[in-house]
Amino acid sequence: MDFTLLDAVDILIVAYVIYKLMNVIRGTRATTLIKGLAVIFVASLIARALALQTVSWLLEQSTTVIFVALPIVFYPELRRALEQIGRGQFFTKFNTSKDQSQSVIESVVKVAVKLSARRVGALIVIERETGLQEFVETGVGLDALLSAELLGNIFEPNSPLHDGAAIIRDGRISSAASFLPLTESLLDSQLGTRHRAAVGLSEQSDAVVIVVSEETGTISLAVGGRLRRYLTESRLSEQLQAYLQKAEEPFRFRRGWH
Repeated sequence: MDFTLLDAVDILIVAYVIYKLMNVIRGTRATTLIKGLAVIFVASLIARALALQTVSWLLEQSTTVIFVALPIVFYPELRRALEQIGRGQFFTKFNTSKDQSQSVIESVVKVAVKLSARRVGALIVIERETGLQEFVETGVGLDALLSAELLGNIFEPNSPLHDGAAIIRDGRISSAASFLPLTESLLDSQLGTRHRAAVGLSEQSDAVVIVVSEETGTISLAVGGRLRRYLTESRLSEQLQAYLQKAEEPFRFRRGWH
């Protein structure tokens, strides 16, 4: 059978679609699940090669159950992919510019400092590689261009969107009043639900979470399951620039820091 130009085009199209799908789920919990499937698949091949009938049968049954459950498990990622196709973003390359991330940093720092001075509580999430669509959907969808004024108004006392988190994605406020998972780690007894939610989300994703304490006005930053407290305006700006623009950790969290 001759290999034609049409065959090459066919292979390239399939490879490109797979590449784009991998970009959609990259950094999400779906990546870990795919690795698990790969392990099961390799184990199944080895079991067949060694003629381990019982093991092969168990792996086959497990694979069947997993494939039935895939649409449910991957629902957030599948929805995200379909949304990108509908918006025409699936076949385009998105790249957050440094100017955009700087604008996000300036707006977030400005709001955090103002709310801190007034002791108004706030919980602000900045999405990075890990998709947060499942948490966006727990709140009120906004999809609004980020501005310090709008972000500040969200956390005004007695506002309908005051409780919960504002999630920022690609320079836009995706949602407000979103619910975040609470950490089960031991934190300072003086820390409330906002801080527990900030640490909880940072444990499950690579998001950068800013917290303003309603009781003390203290500004904190949660990344990687750790909480850095008592940040000044300049220090907060420095940390956000390091995380969002340099893609490297500006400081190492030490055990016991909360």
